[in-house]
Amino acid sequence: MTRSSATGAGGTPATVALEQAGIHHTRHSYAHDPRAAAGRGGYGLEAADALGLEPATVLKTLLVTLDGAPRPGLGVAVVPVTHSLDLKAVAAALGVKRAAMAEPRAAERATGYVVGGISPVGQRTVLPTVVDVSALTHPVVFVSGGRRGFDVGLAPQDLVRVTSAVVAPVAR
Repeated sequence: MTRSSATGAGGTPATVALEQAGIHHTRHSYAHDPRAAAGRGGYGLEAADALGLEPATVLKTLLVTLDGAPRPGLGVAVVPVTHSLDLKAVAAALGVKRAAMAEPRAAERATGYVVGGISPVGQRTVLPTVVDVSALTHPVVFVSGGRRGFDVGLAPQDLVRVTSAVVAPVAR
């Protein structure tokens, strides 16, 4: 199901942040299968399949721990669901010594979202973010809208702008 970017029922911090930034987006809900996390590709491929989207246009939001100056703590990496994350490339893009996958509980605390529904937009804590360069090759990309079974579509340049992200090749 697709809805316009009009404010209405079902809003999330992500959609509120997009609306406040004046970013055009579309809303896409689907029936989430709780078994999807354990399946091949997890939540992101479930969204692509359920919504009939090209998987390369659906992006997953991954939280990483950052070790070293200037930004120790957590960071966000946004990559296509068809790829994995290159942690060395993330560390280089965000200017730290090392990056490692964050613990799910830490990711949930920092973002205010649950795993499988973590959006790169409207997070509780503003975190350094990197978006994989491949996102810019598509006119529209899809990211979690802030809950399982809900994605938003937007221009990749708007995603970069609203998250203050750097763009780098971080997918492999």
